[in-house]
Amino acid sequence: MTNTSDANNCCGLKREDFQTTIDGKKTDLYVLKNQNGNEVAITNYGGAVVAIMVPDQQGKLANIIQGHDNIQAVIDSPEPYLSTLIGRYGNRIAKGRFQLNGKEYNLPINNGPNSLHGGKKGFNAKVWEAQQMNEQTLVLKYVSPYGEEGFTGEVRTIVEYTFTDDNELVIEYLAFTNKKTIINLTHHGFFSLSGIANPTPTVEEEICEINADYYIPIDETSIPTGEIRFVKGTPFDFRQPKAIGKDIEAENEQIKNGAGYDHCFVLNKKEEGELSFAARLTDPKSGRVMEVYTTEPGVQLYTDNWADGYQGQHGATFPRRSAVCFEAQHFPDSPNHPYFPSVVLEPGQEYKQKTVYKFSVKS
Repeated sequence: MTNTSDANNCCGLKREDFQTTIDGKKTDLYVLKNQNGNEVAITNYGGAVVAIMVPDQQGKLANIIQGHDNIQAVIDSPEPYLSTLIGRYGNRIAKGRFQLNGKEYNLPINNGPNSLHGGKKGFNAKVWEAQQMNEQTLVLKYVSPYGEEGFTGEVRTIVEYTFTDDNELVIEYLAFTNKKTIINLTHHGFFSLSGIANPTPTVEEEICEINADYYIPIDETSIPTGEIRFVKGTPFDFRQPKAIGKDIEAENEQIKNGAGYDHCFVLNKKEEGELSFAARLTDPKSGRVMEVYTTEPGVQLYTDNWADGYQGQHGATFPRRSAVCFEAQHFPDSPNHPYFPSVVLEPGQEYKQKTVYKFSVKS
């Protein structure tokens, strides 16, 4: 199936601006459209989502995800994980070290003293093989060779993006290995529900709800302390909807350690692996709502604490705290915490994950 033509795209992005060749692999732009005339645009470089065009209460379309408008800007982004796929291991591994079968593995250190998001060149910086199946579905494939970024085993990964007529962006992941390894995949969407702009407004007035009674405290290098803490009476209690900015500057050691919110929440689940409600974000001004559903045990809430106003699509700028990320995942540093849900993948097993971002407007 060929790409839809630029002339019909409401996101204003052009295919040729995303076309280049990197190490013999071609990059491109793929546009998914649903029957409501809404759009999601994705490049196969890192699986970056560069546009999600959905309406506000007045029916006005805007792009509500941060990204870039050409391939070189994606590659050179000041935020290398901007709305990209993350692998082999989402989040941090302490000192880049873990043990498997009694052997110690060492990963590149790229975030303070730790390894973050798969190392120096993770899945976010790879050209994925792409096939657009129809107007609403894109399939990406990548084979991560044995030893890539220090990880054991060859891992074959398939990610399917579907944009449904219910305005759901569904991301399904499947992975296989030929040797026992660890894996923790996610998508790092930077969502700005008010619409990207110059400057993109702060998310501090957006109303957030997270279906979690517990969260995972971190040390000053953002590594889990090993504790699982009750959210009650802390800035991390999003069980009832509240503004993101309400407690983001609270006098609290955990807020200080994350420079705001950069913490994994332990999602309330009836059973392991069920697709269930994780979070909801509402933008009071535009009336846009995003709900997150996932099969994963955790979701990392990140409030874009390090952005500095760099430039994105169509001259938009992204100041500090102009986006919210809900990264559905297993817990950070899981290989070093035996009682966290396992991230080990064995030969003959399937790694499977499904996460849904559903867009609507306040009724």
